[in-house]
Amino acid sequence: MRILVAGELNPDLVLASLTSSPQPGREVVARDFALRLGSSSAICASGLAKLGNGVAFLGRVGDDVFGRFCTEQLTRAGVDVSLVRTDPSLPTGVTVSISDRDRALVTYPGAMEGLQADEATDSLLARFRHLHVSAYFLQRELKPGLPSLFRRARTLGLTTSLDPGHDPYNEWGDEIHDVFRDTSVLLLNELELELTTASAGIEQGLGRLATDSTVAVVKLGARGAAATDASGVIERTPAMEVGVLDTTGAGDSFNAGFLHAWLRGLGLAKALRCGVVCGSLSTRGLGGCEAQPDATDLREHLVRFEAAAG
Repeated sequence: MRILVAGELNPDLVLASLTSSPQPGREVVARDFALRLGSSSAICASGLAKLGNGVAFLGRVGDDVFGRFCTEQLTRAGVDVSLVRTDPSLPTGVTVSISDRDRALVTYPGAMEGLQADEATDSLLARFRHLHVSAYFLQRELKPGLPSLFRRARTLGLTTSLDPGHDPYNEWGDEIHDVFRDTSVLLLNELELELTTASAGIEQGLGRLATDSTVAVVKLGARGAAATDASGVIERTPAMEVGVLDTTGAGDSFNAGFLHAWLRGLGLAKALRCGVVCGSLSTRGLGGCEAQPDATDLREHLVRFEAAAG
């Protein structure tokens, strides 16, 4: 399965097992620390590659130790990094992930903001079957050209997927709907669904986004996930019980599991279960990629999950 992931690329500095929740003017101690591959796009790319998909990454890093770390980690996961550009004028971005009862993220964008849509030429796109983009709001240079990029991809016969992510600038506007028109799979969390549709309910929100060419998916954390397509039938799957160490990147690993199944034509219900299993298993380690499953892990845990869910 040839998949192109275009997006942001940075490491995560993960702080976990805190002595207390951080508060202004006070210092707390983290009992666990890890330097891990971060960024929504890269975590999803890593998850897809570990499941056996052919994945290439298009993005930018700085000419520095963090940039080299990111490309090395993607390569270890099996991702083709030949399309990652090193920009000597900007440092690689970085995210500090503070994992307490939930997680808090602080991101310095750096080189990730420089990626532009026209870097994905038609000749490049034609080499792939699917295009995925995450973190729409962090990629300031990519945003204006993303509707055109998705439209070109669809014209060339690719399917597309988008996880817009949280808007750290609090500027969530209607222009994002221009991208939705050519998005095959739209992956949101519950807050993003509400902001996008001005809807108070899961069913209503999903129904407003699903079309003849768009599958709408909402990730519900401890309540599992739900999705629908043009049929209007809402598929749901419960959460999977697992010993959680760190939730960083769980939604991106969900995306990888969902897309892995959906691209193989296994249907919404199966894709949701694969997404939940991959997202859940990823929380067993610090950072988004450390505990991601391979195809064998997914099959084994999926059998047990489906048996437990009935």
